Amino acid sequence: MFTGLVQELGHITSIALSESSAVLTIHTPQSAPNINKGDSVAINGACLTAIEVGTDSFSADVMIQTLRMTNLGSLVTGSPVNIELSARLDSLMGGHIMQGHVDGVAEVIERSPGEKWEKFVVTIPESLSPFIVNQGSIALDGISLTVGEINDSNNQVTVWLIPETLAKTNLSQKQVGDSVNVEVDVLAKYVQRLVQKAVQK
Repeated sequence: MFTGLVQELGHITSIALSESSAVLTIHTPQSAPNINKGDSVAINGACLTAIEVGTDSFSADVMIQTLRMTNLGSLVTGSPVNIELSARLDSLMGGHIMQGHVDGVAEVIERSPGEKWEKFVVTIPESLSPFIVNQGSIALDGISLTVGEINDSNNQVTVWLIPETLAKTNLSQKQVGDSVNVEVDVLAKYVQRLVQKAVQK
């Protein structure tokens, strides 16, 4: 489980592709000392398993399906990635409950800097629209954010980014046309499932 509070902005140092998977190595000097082999780590919101850990980096296996269904497949050496270690039950919990299961990929369509906030607009897959509500929670590239506006007519979601978020995550480097991983609120998915089953009876 994760909370969407990014702990470090890491960088891809190598990508080793094979037929059915890939191994990503990430430079993350602050987080690496707290990672053990076998730990779950969220990279841009996708939960991966650490297979090797060094003093300032770690490596993780990624299935080909994950590369296709997330923006991890577009990473190159040097790409900045958001890192979050698994949540601890003995810590204060900010953000919101996240599984690290990416539901889809959104496209950045607008960035409008302001004095204290930046307007950040993405187009989400239409299938995810029912799970998103104004003032609800959404994760973009593993970052817990509050939905500012949602436009169902064009599947656009607006969030407002504070300077702290821009300084500590990769959203500061996203340009119009770039992709971000989306995880919707897991509670909304359970509600939809319950409603669907009730209607079928």
